[in-house]
Amino acid sequence: MPSLTPVADSHAAAPRVELTGANLLRFFAVLAVIYSHISFYLIDDLGTGWWFIDVVYQIFIERGGLNQHLSFLGVAVFMMLTGLLITRSAIRHEPGQFLFNRLGRILPAFWVAVLAAIVLVRLGINGMFSGQDGVSNVDAALSFVLGGFFLKPEVAVLGVTWTLAVQILFYFACVAARPVLRTLPIAMPMAGASICALILLYNLYVPQPYTVPMLSKIAATLPAVFLGQIIYLGWARLADCRWIVVAGLAQVEVIRLATDFRVYWAGDHYLWTFAVVTACVVLVGRYDGPAAHWAVVRWTATRSYAIYLVHTLILYRVYEHTVGSFGKTGAVIAFLVVTALVSEALYRWVEVPATGWVTARAERMRMQSALARETTPAPRVASNHVLVRRASGSSSR
Repeated sequence: MPSLTPVADSHAAAPRVELTGANLLRFFAVLAVIYSHISFYLIDDLGTGWWFIDVVYQIFIERGGLNQHLSFLGVAVFMMLTGLLITRSAIRHEPGQFLFNRLGRILPAFWVAVLAAIVLVRLGINGMFSGQDGVSNVDAALSFVLGGFFLKPEVAVLGVTWTLAVQILFYFACVAARPVLRTLPIAMPMAGASICALILLYNLYVPQPYTVPMLSKIAATLPAVFLGQIIYLGWARLADCRWIVVAGLAQVEVIRLATDFRVYWAGDHYLWTFAVVTACVVLVGRYDGPAAHWAVVRWTATRSYAIYLVHTLILYRVYEHTVGSFGKTGAVIAFLVVTALVSEALYRWVEVPATGWVTARAERMRMQSALARETTPAPRVASNHVLVRRASGSSSR
């Protein structure tokens, strides 16, 4: 039986793993996500097609066995990178600092994108990403904290942001499991798989009024995050290789369970999609060749979050207003150009200032904490003869 060796201190417990291929993975993930929404829109919504979709279908779907529209492919890459990159930070940093760093970086751009989505719906330019014709004030307020996804029926002003619920839940799970991550890190993805399976079973067997469908979606997606965490633990040599395999198989069973229960939304090829993404992350994650440093790769990777937030706000109206003049390929190019411009603005004017403020604030917090530790006097310990004198005095009384 393999031993679960506890990890020593936090810095030794979280060695750095150089992910020189992370930008290349983000680049491919962005392309997959954008392609997926273009394909959904043209095939499912408009009932038309496009030559590029035919090419992708022949190579990646018919022969490659991936989901129709390459559904979930890009999301799985982003989720796996989350588990791979965040685990070390969760081990090394104090919970408050960790959450401040993570949430402070993602929330400002998210709030701006949600506000833009609400304004576009209220102006009648864009529709909802759920069945409602519009959004009430209460639903709009809930959207800023991802609350609309947990309503029945779901209320979504910006559909892609459901993945942030997965990421944020993982952040809080890392904080709750920090003692485990610092001592027995492989236990977290194993326990996470069990909890995800229980959530899927709960939503399957309890009466419908008491179910929370969004929780099933989260539980079916978290295996991608845990697989990324497992990859980090393996590369950092923080777990026995046999337990790495056991933890990976636990995620496989959750994926199979979610597939059997029809939790996934675009076919039944999700296990294979997870396998392909895992292989790509392992093979490309530490790649440091020329492609990892191309300017287009670096630009797309650094703006990947902004692109992810805004591209569905832009796609439908830009395509609708340009396809008549420029044709399908021209309309797609116009959509990509507008998305690039808006993403650049969101990145430069929201993400960069927010990241700078968070970094500066976190550094001040770290220095204040270090100063407080240095200036706090050590507890005084009475000498033995004083203790004896006090004890004898009290007994005489």
